[in-house]
Amino acid sequence: MTAIDRGTDRAGLVAVVGTGTMGQGIAQVALAAGHPVRLYDAVPGRASRAADAIADRLGRLVAKERLTAADRDAALGRLTPVADLADLAGAELVVEAILEELDAKQQLFTALESVVSDGCLLATNTSSLSVTAVAGVLRRPGRLLGLHFFNPAPLMPLVEVVRGAATDETAADRAHATVAAWGKTPVRCADTPGFIVNRIARPFYAEAFRAYEERAADPATLDAVLRESGGFRMGPFELTDLIGQDVNEAVTQSVWEALFHDPKFTPSLAQRQLVASGRHGRKTGHGWYDHTEGAGRPAPHTAEPCEPPGKVALHGDLGPAQGLVGLIEETGIPVTREPVGAHLALPDGTRLSLADGTTATDDPFAASVRFDLALDYRTATRVALAASAAAPEGSLRSAVGLFQALGKEVSVVQDVPGMVVARTVAMLVDFAEDAVARGVASPEDIDTAMLTGVNYPRGPLAWGRALGARWVRDTLRNLHHACPTGRYAPSQALIRRAAADGRLL
Repeated sequence: MTAIDRGTDRAGLVAVVGTGTMGQGIAQVALAAGHPVRLYDAVPGRASRAADAIADRLGRLVAKERLTAADRDAALGRLTPVADLADLAGAELVVEAILEELDAKQQLFTALESVVSDGCLLATNTSSLSVTAVAGVLRRPGRLLGLHFFNPAPLMPLVEVVRGAATDETAADRAHATVAAWGKTPVRCADTPGFIVNRIARPFYAEAFRAYEERAADPATLDAVLRESGGFRMGPFELTDLIGQDVNEAVTQSVWEALFHDPKFTPSLAQRQLVASGRHGRKTGHGWYDHTEGAGRPAPHTAEPCEPPGKVALHGDLGPAQGLVGLIEETGIPVTREPVGAHLALPDGTRLSLADGTTATDDPFAASVRFDLALDYRTATRVALAASAAAPEGSLRSAVGLFQALGKEVSVVQDVPGMVVARTVAMLVDFAEDAVARGVASPEDIDTAMLTGVNYPRGPLAWGRALGARWVRDTLRNLHHACPTGRYAPSQALIRRAAADGRLL
């Protein structure tokens, strides 16, 4: 039995309206869970073509021995393309996946209200429109909610179950149970711009694009640092080329406008120009990278081999980077200890310190090198460094040699505030804390969404606990001082979290 059963001996009828890639994927998920599925599209013939496409995909699964021929035949026996909206009358759940236009969605659901029973759940797969607004024209808005699947729906586990302002709690519970019965990972969220993933993920793209605009490094180097030091599966430049620059920018623009041009969500001018030029990524052959046949991917800038220092001095505690000390000692490089500070010192006195939202040039001790944050310094394969204007070339080479001695590739980037990983992660943590405080979703659902929806190496709230809320707050305060637009101002939720952490010490 599934969550939308009515006490019968079979799974309830699911209808999917809109038969593009997402609609086909949702239909395939429902079929796999044992439901009879009806496909409808306003364009004549499109539902039948979609059914054929689903049959082809199921056939490929059989060829790969991931599905039996009997199961394929049974699924296809439950799949019916229909030409009239009235043919959806027996549905217990209707999922809409048509174009992202509010009027079109409202017209569809208004029409559906006169077709389906009062007990039928209505769901929109919108990723950018307000679920509350979609339901606002309905006679019974309480049964409409968002079921935001991620593409490709048959493979991606996450589904955001979005409760509009008028959505009945029982409808949301029923939809959540249905999605779970389908083998997906449902998370509950309020109807706010971007829901969970598209709201909290904005800094992953925005900070890399801003670092590029600041000429910190080229896209290949920034991608490599975020992958190999930050632990992200893909860098933001290669990922947006895969998603489509036009699609990614449209989401950013939508969230920014829906939040009344909040500076924290400001879109990227560099990405805007890329979209305006028609370079939308892989689908057009060009994006941040050249994807034409035979084009090679540019390599990240990597420092040449350098000699490590003969010794280093640890001053105080390195905070989130304290694990570096043991790694250095394992190489045989002597480490002496001084009680005060939060940095390493090279033999000539040059200070090596973790990126904290300031620049190396801001260091009052003049000769300074910043190293970037890593998810795990032991397993990271690359670390980014940035030197102050006063740091001698020999000191920078010595710092490079130190990290190379730890088995890391080193990318030297320009001396920009917060560098790359540190500023990105600090912003992700802050966005997540703010989302919890505003009732967007529970802490557990936020971390689950970011782990399963966009494959982050760690949930942002768990990451914040590991780093310490005070380090995140202070990093953002320093960034805000360097760029006082409001973009980096720490949220009140983060400030409260940092204060609470301080009281526990």
